[in-house]
Amino acid sequence: MTGQQLRHLGQLALPGAAIGAIAGVAALGLALVAGQPVDWALATGLALGLPLVLLGGGFGLLMAAGIISPGVFAPTALYWLVGFPVARLAHEVLVGLLLVGRPALPPDVPGFLAYQAIVSLGFAIGFSWLHERVAPGWLRRIRHGNPRAERLYLFYLRHAEAQWEARENRRQARAAGRGTGRLTLFRTKGES
Repeated sequence: MTGQQLRHLGQLALPGAAIGAIAGVAALGLALVAGQPVDWALATGLALGLPLVLLGGGFGLLMAAGIISPGVFAPTALYWLVGFPVARLAHEVLVGLLLVGRPALPPDVPGFLAYQAIVSLGFAIGFSWLHERVAPGWLRRIRHGNPRAERLYLFYLRHAEAQWEARENRRQARAAGRGTGRLTLFRTKGES
């Protein structure tokens, strides 16, 4: 793999990785607000942020490869159904390693993973929402030097155009229905 190919992949991974980093910083901030010591807060931000950066970047690469489609939530939810519990387990292990010098597993690993899988849906919603807002602008900036970014950007563009057209059609249909002065939902008998 050439240096240029690696740079292109890094560019495609950047939006998801940035969202993972933001989640790590949020975990650090929440730990501080909750009254945890600064070293514990730093450890939790790093230990959760690092796996989420890697998984977020991986998400961007899967999207660029066409495995995950923009605008479709189910593949995103499935990705994070597996990825988020893995990130949380890595977080638990790394926090123990950073703070006491040895990895620490939660007492009930299957229960812990099951709970994290449930929580992953909320993370998937937030991640997807942020990614759908950040990625198109980034792809627009890098598309001229990155063929995969160009393809993905054009997909986003076609999707946005289809959404806009559907919204305009609904708006025009509502406006046409208002032209009679009464709701077309309630017609009298014999009226078509």
